Amino acid sequence: MIKKLYRIIIVPYVLFLLYLMFAGMGRTQYKDNMLTIKPIFSTISFIKEASSWKDIVIIVLGNIVMFIPFGFLGWIFLSLKDLKALLFTFISAITIIEALQYFTRMGIFEIDDIILNTFGAYLGFLFCQYIEGKLQASFYHDKIRWR
Repeated sequence: MIKKLYRIIIVPYVLFLLYLMFAGMGRTQYKDNMLTIKPIFSTISFIKEASSWKDIVIIVLGNIVMFIPFGFLGWIFLSLKDLKALLFTFISAITIIEALQYFTRMGIFEIDDIILNTFGAYLGFLFCQYIEGKLQASFYHDKIRWR
């Protein structure tokens, strides 16, 4: 049941994320192509200079939490049940999206976004493994009970 729901929800969710990444939150096209290539330092600097905790939560935690659902892609694509395959595919896709933000000037190519987004997908993978373990234990328990 939960896997079927995921299959239905993931496509609109991806479209929603693409909207946020290219047009949402008041985005306008930059005059120049922009990139941030110093990993972690730009996020630390952002946190130090943020005007409110709300900004930190929305930007930093949002870049993690919003990508947790991608850790469940193994439910749709069996080859992505393997962590290495999932991370390789995810990092490739998110790098392409960051590059599109750069080339369209509708965002900034940020290494930190790739790192934080990938961490979110990794957390999703761990959560997925936990859920599958619980579902299997429940199924096994119910199977034994009915014998």
